[in-house]
Amino acid sequence: MAGKSDTVKEINMIGSGTVVEGKVRCQGSIRIDGKIIGDVSVGEAVAVGLTGDIEGTITAKNVTIGGKVRGSIMASEKIVFEGKSTIKGDIRATRLVVDEGCVFDGKIAMSDRSQSGEPRH
Repeated sequence: MAGKSDTVKEINMIGSGTVVEGKVRCQGSIRIDGKIIGDVSVGEAVAVGLTGDIEGTITAKNVTIGGKVRGSIMASEKIVFEGKSTIKGDIRATRLVVDEGCVFDGKIAMSDRSQSGEPRH
């Protein structure tokens, strides 16, 4: 069983009505339907639901926003802004998807990385 837990990434959840003040870190993925006041650093994916609200920096492999974010978002792969999302802050990602109806106020930095991880020019 010990070897099996190394390959399985945990999924965490912060429910609606929950408020967390401080840094949140995990190796797996997290879904946020509550409020976080502080930075979120995740090894895999961050999903912010319609009732989710983050005041701080988000760092992850993939990020999907359905609620509100006030702060920078850095994704090593993809960011998705869903139709009812509101984002105020700068973002950095390799790929970006913005649905109609999203409100975004900030700067975008994108880079296409090759297999070696080096930016292509």
